[in-house]
Amino acid sequence: MKIIVTGGAGFIGSTACRHLLKQPNNRIINVDKLTYAANLASLDAVARHPRYTFVKADICDAAAMRELLYETGPDAVLHLAAESHVDRSINGSDAFVRTNVLGTHVLLEAARSYWMSLPPLRKDAFRFVHVSTDEVYGSLGPDGLFSETTPYQPSSPYSASKAGADHLAGAWFRTYGLPVIITNCSNNYGPYQFPEKLIPLMILNGLEEKPLPVYGTGANVRDWLYVEDHVKALQLILEKGRPGERYNIGGGNERTNLEVVERICDTLDELVPAATSRRRLIAFVPDRPGHDQRYAIDASKLERELGWRAEETFESGLAKTVRWYLDNRDWWQPLRQRVYQGERLGLIQAAAAG
Repeated sequence: MKIIVTGGAGFIGSTACRHLLKQPNNRIINVDKLTYAANLASLDAVARHPRYTFVKADICDAAAMRELLYETGPDAVLHLAAESHVDRSINGSDAFVRTNVLGTHVLLEAARSYWMSLPPLRKDAFRFVHVSTDEVYGSLGPDGLFSETTPYQPSSPYSASKAGADHLAGAWFRTYGLPVIITNCSNNYGPYQFPEKLIPLMILNGLEEKPLPVYGTGANVRDWLYVEDHVKALQLILEKGRPGERYNIGGGNERTNLEVVERICDTLDELVPAATSRRRLIAFVPDRPGHDQRYAIDASKLERELGWRAEETFESGLAKTVRWYLDNRDWWQPLRQRVYQGERLGLIQAAAAG
């Protein structure tokens, strides 16, 4: 396959590029705008690979996307480009709507035009995989799981923008026949994740013995998915997924945020002992506005139809992740110094009196 990966310099995108290039016949065209969360250093291992190409472009640029598709002639588009940090969406929703909704529309239209120009066999084989999040479903109570038929109830500007993008992707299949497949994944973690997300932030703060901010009481529950397991699922979906279908991808690893942070503390204490337990650094802070209580994915459709299974438990995946950050200071230290220093984002400021 020749695959365009949008957002390929991001966390999941760079993992997908590295993984897909392990297949001997894949060619990867990585298109990325290179926003603050993108990092070409995540692709150092494949930057000179003969079957890898990087293109700096914005998915909102219709002429650039159309040119990209017609000039490279892909067999598939793996659409990962998105603004993804919930806290940032609270204070800066415009960038999320622009990239996640309008950018997806631009990309779908460019892909539709290109797909319609293909000869019959290539047209039948083409795939557009739109990668989304479980956050579009809203918040679960103490029981139950998100399935592919769960109604959408997004809570944050981020999840609302992804829900809008999902609806566009589904409409382009139903109206135009574009062979779209939608995936909704649970919380990813692993190497190369930008350090404003929960797990890398806690690892780096814990390593430096700085406070570990936990929202509210830490009782919010997430289903954790190791990023390598996610991209293995995406590869299967590219190869065997059915157009018009959606697939939920989850790790089956529900943990409260407090349990996650405590596990990180204990793992760091084992690998890099401090004078006393790092659990002393946990600091409960005001909760995020609109913070969903619980997410949990039912991935049985993907397991049943395509034979996928998550290989990492939360404990094995977290241990690998902590060790990676300990061993790759050169990757994350410049980000901590120049891009994000660990400050709190997403607090709603009181409106000025008029």
